[in-house]
Amino acid sequence: MMRILTFDNRFTSELPQDPICETYQRQVSNALWSTAQPTPVKNPQILAYSPEVASMLGFTAADMQDPALIQTLGGNGVLTGMVTYATRYGGHQFGHWAGQLGDGRAILLGELMHEGKRFELQLKGAGETPYSRSADGRAVLRSSLREFLCSEAMHYLGVPTTRALSLVSTGDLVRRDMFYDGNPQMEPGAIVCRVAPSFTRPGHFELMASNGELDLLKRFIGFTIDRDFSDWLPTTGLTLDKENPSPELIEAWFEEICERTAILMAHWMRVGFVHGVMNTDNLSIIGLTIDYGPYGWIDNFDPGWTPNTTDAQGRRYCYGRQPDISRWNMERLADALSTILPNTEGLADAITHYDNTYLKALTSSLAGKFGLDDWQDSDGELVNRVFELMTRAEVDMTLFFTKLAEINITTPTIDTIKDAFYTEQGFKQFGDDMQQWLNTYAKRLQQSKLSLEQRMTKMQSHNPRYVLRNYMAQEAIDLLTESGDNKRLLTLLELLKNPYTQQASMEQFEQKRPDWARQKAGCSMLSCSS
Repeated sequence: MMRILTFDNRFTSELPQDPICETYQRQVSNALWSTAQPTPVKNPQILAYSPEVASMLGFTAADMQDPALIQTLGGNGVLTGMVTYATRYGGHQFGHWAGQLGDGRAILLGELMHEGKRFELQLKGAGETPYSRSADGRAVLRSSLREFLCSEAMHYLGVPTTRALSLVSTGDLVRRDMFYDGNPQMEPGAIVCRVAPSFTRPGHFELMASNGELDLLKRFIGFTIDRDFSDWLPTTGLTLDKENPSPELIEAWFEEICERTAILMAHWMRVGFVHGVMNTDNLSIIGLTIDYGPYGWIDNFDPGWTPNTTDAQGRRYCYGRQPDISRWNMERLADALSTILPNTEGLADAITHYDNTYLKALTSSLAGKFGLDDWQDSDGELVNRVFELMTRAEVDMTLFFTKLAEINITTPTIDTIKDAFYTEQGFKQFGDDMQQWLNTYAKRLQQSKLSLEQRMTKMQSHNPRYVLRNYMAQEAIDLLTESGDNKRLLTLLELLKNPYTQQASMEQFEQKRPDWARQKAGCSMLSCSS
């Protein structure tokens, strides 16, 4: 029998509720959350779950097969102690203020306590909420599978992230226009159970500031510091008035948010991850990767690449712009906080801290990727040169760094990295330039204090061999959709638990993107339609 779960549910017990309990879409004021009940589905079936997340929450393997839990994870009822609700927030979307947004297809199940730790459980795709904005609140299998896998993949890459407990098929069909071309199709629906200490976003604070709800803004800041930054608070030497936190504490808290966010960006750049929709409502206040929509990993290195079809023209959220966009988002949060502070000097200092933290984290990760003993000013030119060549020659980012670790620094040869080139033309046109770069790089390594073994260890710990390329996820989606086969899904789930270690019989997942996947839907760019 499954253990009795303990729920704290501080969010709903300590913060004001929307007094209207009906689900119809509306503007909500002076409240942080609204009641929202998951909409029942026809036939919830567990397609996969993360044993590690289950254990983290106190669930056993037997619990994960318990019909009551499966029904709950599919949106058909709740367990004792759960409170179901959706939170209210706003956000800047593609650079423009969008007003109230909120949890439009995510319903929280409460705050589970286990071994002294707090976990918010959230069903994505469980039906309409007051913030659904005329949408159905559902999610399709393809997007749900991608979120489930990526949440776990990012964790094992060492990137701060929300986690995923389960992927459940609903037995219902969902109508989606995947290509925005006026030809919607019916697709199988699914629900992911997402897990995080907190799902709070900058947009929560932005909306209160925008609406002039300044007392509530102060109260929510105090709540957030007390609940979500309890380990950090003692390090400040400051005291917290939860109803009216001091300007000094708010400034220090904002600086901590900037620091965590900057470190997160350096991680994304290190592994080649592109979020795709870096709106202020899609970032975490505690520095996690959150809201996996049209994400992707860089295949052929291209700083201008975005996985989001909606962003194809402006490329606002492309790989190379992510650190700057993240900083821009921090500035928008600073705008919100400035409404309750006597001056903005401390906020400006925090933005400078973001810049310094990101630069430090980036250079550290680049030293690791290239196997350097430390970072020297001259290394910037060396790194920028190879990134330029990789872009022009169409070189696979993940495979390049895997092979670069194998370079003989006494007699470096381009043959070692030849497999990372996507085209023979690119190899022929830029091969000589790349060989010259390898010669320069080898000389730099010869000056290093690191032994061969130390360099290899450092590079292999910074450069994943396996990442969740879009075509890999799409193959798992196709198998599930066409024949109900979840073997590829489970294979990827296991593979991605050890992304830095070569695994037997997994050679196919170490290869660069196949040619057939270059333009295939779901294998390159994706839409936000799900």
